[in-house]
Amino acid sequence: MADAGRIVVGVDGSAPSIRALRWAVRQAELTGDTVEAVISWEYPAAGWASMVSAVPPDFDPETLAAQVLADSLKETLGADAAASITRTVMIGNVAQALIDRADGASLLVVGNRGYSGFKSTLLGSVGLHVTQHAPCPVVVVRGKPDPGTD
Repeated sequence: MADAGRIVVGVDGSAPSIRALRWAVRQAELTGDTVEAVISWEYPAAGWASMVSAVPPDFDPETLAAQVLADSLKETLGADAAASITRTVMIGNVAQALIDRADGASLLVVGNRGYSGFKSTLLGSVGLHVTQHAPCPVVVVRGKPDPGTD
């Protein structure tokens, strides 16, 4: 049974994820739910071993992902509203991370596509995967690209 009151939204800094964030926050205002913004990161599967020597020793992808999430929230919602959003940074496949965090949530919200995949697709691979496997209802927010993005 779902915990009443938690909306999970995937945020990667892309314009579709920002639209999803705005939608989730508006929905939470209507329902009284809280919002949990999730970003996921993973090391590239191919060629990572050969890249290790080229990566600066202070490179921290988790910190970078957390900064992308923080900046996205602050720029989209303003500092005060952003402070009320729960933030989750996870390592692993983004679709699986969202499905895992959506366990017990009342709703999962994603943009129609993010920074990965083919730009010409109507529904990105993450959206497709979560609509098929999420443990709660899913909203895929669509819309025209913001000017100068995508």
